[in-house]
Amino acid sequence: MSHSDPAPEAGAAPVQADLPALDPPPPPPDALPHNRRRPRVARGTLGHLRALRFSVGTLLLLAVLYTIVVIKVLLIPLVLAAFLGVALNPIVALGARCHLPRWLSASLLMIALMGGIGAGAAALAQPALGWFHDAPAALRNFVPKLKGITQPLEAASRATQSLVNGQVTVRVQPPRQASVAVTAWDVLAAAPKVLAAVLTVELLVFFFLIYGDDLLRRLVEIIPGFHHKRHAVSIVRSIQTEVSHYILITTLINMTLGAVTAFMLWLLHVPDPLLWGSIAMIANFIPYVGAITTTTILLLVGMMNFRELTHALLPALVFASITVVEGNLVTPMILGRRMRVSPVAILIWLLLWGFLWGIPGALLAVPMLTSAKLIAERVRGWRWFALMVQR
Repeated sequence: MSHSDPAPEAGAAPVQADLPALDPPPPPPDALPHNRRRPRVARGTLGHLRALRFSVGTLLLLAVLYTIVVIKVLLIPLVLAAFLGVALNPIVALGARCHLPRWLSASLLMIALMGGIGAGAAALAQPALGWFHDAPAALRNFVPKLKGITQPLEAASRATQSLVNGQVTVRVQPPRQASVAVTAWDVLAAAPKVLAAVLTVELLVFFFLIYGDDLLRRLVEIIPGFHHKRHAVSIVRSIQTEVSHYILITTLINMTLGAVTAFMLWLLHVPDPLLWGSIAMIANFIPYVGAITTTTILLLVGMMNFRELTHALLPALVFASITVVEGNLVTPMILGRRMRVSPVAILIWLLLWGFLWGIPGALLAVPMLTSAKLIAERVRGWRWFALMVQR
């Protein structure tokens, strides 16, 4: 040992050279730098922003629904005219390709359309008023026919009551007279409103057919950016093509359904078959609900006009068979899979628009759902809606 190295003292612990460096203990959370605490603050802020956006979106949706209900008198003719204009636009475009002015093609088309609707309404007005006028007497004659069905049920009810209580109490209520009548004054009082609504829709369709392309062109010019312009043109053209195809094909199918129904009812000797065929055609624009309503009406009509139960049920059974063939074979085969929508989505949509707008909303529900599906397929953030409503 050299003299320069001091000798270790007695009782001292040996000193080890090159000890490993120990990691310092983690600092408390309050001592962390500001930049390391930022993700936690940003995450909380993001959650608050999401909740705020959801609340604002819900309030905006409720405000839109309230506005739709308040101004439905204005919106229903506008939406109906827009769909009719989209459906009839290919016919006017065909006339333009044949070097006919758009105003001339639109005028001829509207004259033919209104002439057909007026002739049909004039032909069906008298039978419809006759059925409304004869409804009380028909109901009084219809009630005794139900005794063959109700008497066994009443006997079973009395037997059950006698077993439970030991006595039977029969209460006879006087028959109520049905007060269903439509007078000429009612028709004249409702005529101005109907004529005003029809004239409004006719004028809107006429101007949509003439100036619709100009309005769409100006709408595209307002949109900024060439990419967005091209995307908007693609959406508008697809809606024009596919919605027009859907409305025209559906109209032809429903007209065929009404003609076949009228012919079958004529073979069954049901009074006024053209009236019930027209009702079947119009009601079939409302999926599922329209077919059920027409079947119920034909069931009542058959029971009012035929004494035997087999003959009374036959009109409703025949129409139900025609509807099953149309709904499961004809319409899917013609429209194809692209235009098919889920039945659950259709029913929910019918309930929504039927609640908001009544019968006009139920008639316009499926075209609006089809248009919304076509738009959602081409908008980046809304493709989930198209997948939800697709069949």
